[in-house]
Amino acid sequence: ASIASMDMGLLLRDDVFVDFFNTFLNLPVFGQTPIYISGMGRWYLWPELPSHLNPSPAALLAWLEKHRLPHFCKSNLCLHLVLCQKLLGFIRSREAAELLNWQSADQWLLERCISGSHGMRHFQAFLQGTAGEELIDFWLITERLLGLDESDGSQRDLFLSLVHRLRATHLREGSSVITLCTTIIGSLPKAKHIQSISTRREILSKMQEQALFMIQSYWLPKFFMHCKMGMEEDESCQPLLQEYQERLSQASWQEPPGFSEPFPTMHIKRSQGVSGPYCSLKAKAEIWALVKEGRDTQELKMATFQVKPERQPGPAGSTEKLCLDKDALGSIPQQSEHPANTAFGGNRGVTFPGRPQSSAEQDLENLFKEKIFSDLLPSASLAQLPSLKKPVKTLDFLPWALCAEACAGRPFRDFLQCQNWSMETHLLDLWHDLEEFLPVVLDSSRENSFFLRHLIGEKICKTYLEEDSIEKLPLETRTLVSLWNHLICGEFSPWIFRAQKEICKLLCCLYKEFLADDDRTFLQFMALGSDVPMPKVPGHATGRWEHFHLSQRMNQSLKLSQALHGTRSLEGISSKHWQLLAARDLQKGGSIQAEMKLLLGST
Repeated sequence: ASIASMDMGLLLRDDVFVDFFNTFLNLPVFGQTPIYISGMGRWYLWPELPSHLNPSPAALLAWLEKHRLPHFCKSNLCLHLVLCQKLLGFIRSREAAELLNWQSADQWLLERCISGSHGMRHFQAFLQGTAGEELIDFWLITERLLGLDESDGSQRDLFLSLVHRLRATHLREGSSVITLCTTIIGSLPKAKHIQSISTRREILSKMQEQALFMIQSYWLPKFFMHCKMGMEEDESCQPLLQEYQERLSQASWQEPPGFSEPFPTMHIKRSQGVSGPYCSLKAKAEIWALVKEGRDTQELKMATFQVKPERQPGPAGSTEKLCLDKDALGSIPQQSEHPANTAFGGNRGVTFPGRPQSSAEQDLENLFKEKIFSDLLPSASLAQLPSLKKPVKTLDFLPWALCAEACAGRPFRDFLQCQNWSMETHLLDLWHDLEEFLPVVLDSSRENSFFLRHLIGEKICKTYLEEDSIEKLPLETRTLVSLWNHLICGEFSPWIFRAQKEICKLLCCLYKEFLADDDRTFLQFMALGSDVPMPKVPGHATGRWEHFHLSQRMNQSLKLSQALHGTRSLEGISSKHWQLLAARDLQKGGSIQAEMKLLLGST
């Protein structure tokens, strides 16, 4: 709420905010996807505006404040920003220096390690499998829950969903949260039965404070030691360590005040002259054509996944191997980046080699292969990039956009609600609930996987698939019945992909309307805020290399957002984390630009 009420110009003076906001702005659900380089004060727009328009930065900020910031404040990225700011506040405090015997150089280095969306992803990757992971998840859920008004009918469903999630995970007997907080605020199981809203909120708020203090005072110092040890072993981090040593040797050195340096004048990079009218739908189709054709020209590679038993009491079950295609886009993690960390919780509905298949099973397997995309090689040279010849339909990239929508505060859903398309909104909710179910059921190594898969599966069945609801859904009866049969037991089923594909076909035209509406609004703001009209310059078509760069920028933003959102498994700590830390400069594009620098091998 405090972020939503602030002036956009003031927000953009905070490099940490800019880093999270850039990650949000480049999610491929939106039409216009700009990026801000705070060290230069420069905005880069995509798609570019017609060359005769010369909008002022004030017009762009007004549009961002009204049509992007409200969605950002509802996103998981914003929750991570708030947590990151609280951790940074602690790191910079005199309390931390006294409690942990930190010098100013230590504070500077830890701040570098944890700032921005990449820093938070690194911190959470470090906490995987520890009590700290549970404390972080509890803090994030509680932060979202305490910001809701349960008396507001439009927020009540989300409020109750979060309450049920807390009860099924962090408020269970034996959880790290219960163990930490019971001695502080009394017997927590009683909290479940307290009816007073203010009392319940007060209890949750105190638990959240205690969880945050444990993260700050115990897990942050451990992360600091981990970072110093990791950086010492990686050559790319040597300049950073050298600066750290220089700061250590200067005991009286103090960090200058945050806003002492003058800020560069904000401006928008001049358009080079685009051919044809402004249309984000067409621009997205061109980007997706490159991604899709690049994917199709590769030799199909198979990756081995382990089928792991559910995490529950009892002896460890046997494991089987299953071969699947690699993916790049969407929520299922890429095997090459996450070795042996993705799994099916069971083998129901999964086709194994050597077993006869019916035509229905073959159709489902084809759908499954469509879902698990193979990656576009980032090392491809310009000469190897495919030509953009085949037309691309909106339906081809809609799953990509919907995956991003879950991380972007649900702007498409808000559009459907404003148009009073209640059934379409209901279908979109089902698509997202199925997408949320997938990583939980596919990766049984996740914390509370067993409880969450049953909780989400039962929620989907009760909300969408019971008799009074199932007749209203415009999906195939066979699809809905098959979903019920598997999800009610918390089981994986390839029918999930069939249902999502049917939903995409029904929502495709409405997504086009959403992009067209976003374009109209953006052009209205830019035209009203235009300075002196610029002379027209000859138009040019965006080159293949620019398309490739943009596709990778959006895809890196999506992968990073999904990792923080929980719909993509976090990568284990590797040399890549240290290279990203060395490359990351919050004033030069931050997390996204560091990814691109590492990916493309250039600045």
